Formats: sequence, C-alpha cells, structure tokens
Amino acid sequence: MKTIFDILKETGALITDNHFVYTSGKHGSVYINKDAIYPHTGKASEVGKLLAQEVKDINIDVVVGPMIGGIILSQWTAYHLSKSRGKEVLGVYTEKDSESSQVFGRRGYDKLVVGKNILIVEDMTTTGASVRKVVDTVKAAGGNVVTVGVMIDRSDQGMTQDIIGAPFFTLGRLTTEVFEAQDCPLCKKGVPINTKIGHGKKFLEEQKHGL
Repeated sequence: MKTIFDILKETGALITDNHFVYTSGKHGSVYINKDAIYPHTGKASEVGKLLAQEVKDINIDVVVGPMIGGIILSQWTAYHLSKSRGKEVLGVYTEKDSESSQVFGRRGYDKLVVGKNILIVEDMTTTGASVRKVVDTVKAAGGNVVTVGVMIDRSDQGMTQDIIGAPFFTLGRLTTEVFEAQDCPLCKKGVPINTKIGHGKKFLEEQKHGL
C-alpha cells in the first residue's frame, strides 16, 4: 500500500541534501515542499484517502482544515469519507485573522460544526501551535473535535494530545537535524542557501541589511 512518503517522492515534494531556511528561522538540509503536491489532484486525492482511512471506524460529520493547504486536504478527505460511507461529510476551512488567530470568518461555516463530530486536518506540524488554534476555534463554535490528522509531523519530540488539544495521528513523521542560524554547519561550509524554496531569500535580505 502506498505511503505518504511515496507520494512526497512522486511529486518531488521531499527535497534533501540542500540548504534551507525554515519558517522558524532555523536552518537544515531537508525540506518538504508540500505545495508541490497540490497541483497534482490525483496525488492530493490520495493523501485525502490516506487520512480518511485512518478514521474509517470513527463517525465524522465535518472535516475542517486551515487555509491554505488545509482547504485542499479537508475537501479530499471529506470526499473520500463521503464516498466510503454513503453519506455526505462536509469539508470546510478556517482562515487567519489580523491577529493570526484561526477563525471561520463570515462564511457561516461555524454554524456547520455546531454539535457535529469534527476531524481537523493539517498538512504539517512543527510546533503544533497553528493547528491548536483551529482546535480551539472549532471547540468554541460548539464542535466536537474527535481527532486531528496531520500529513507530516516534523516536531522535534513528536506531537502529543496535550500540545494539540485533541487526539492526534499523523501519516508520517520526519525528524531532521535543524540549527540556529549562528550555529549552522552548512553556513560555515559555505553551502549556498536555497532562495527559491523556504525562507532563504528573506533571510539573506535581512542579513544584507543587518536585521
């Protein structure tokens, strides 16, 4: 049976032996370019199917994902759950507000989760802070968060229910060595920073201006 890592490799989303700057500002040699999956609708569907299979024995009414990648995952996961169960499972999403909280906005999706069993899906976790905001938002709206499903967990120690605020599962776990910029051995060796993927371009601009 195909795994999430098979899909990552097939779409070129798993990149190794390079020099990246991550969202956290730390450096490392491995990057998951999750956006490389989404243009391939068949592959995105396969990811949704893998997530749906993990909760095949759980009653789910609505799948919620955070904008942007989580929207695609929520749609495909809800599609496969609907198909396998012969009932409609809804797929909705949250979005960031001006304070970087996750909200349902003005679309009325908050009304669709009230009293419903909710599966929250996310493409990647590093600290768990982002998906925790979605969990809190769904709970505040009156939804019952049954579990959280993540495509790839990149956290250092492994994500836990205490961090997420709900039961949690992942399709795959990838732990790689990361370094603070000042301690990065790749920088010390003069390995060029990737400026096309990740936050390398921003990092170099800040270095140039002494920020």
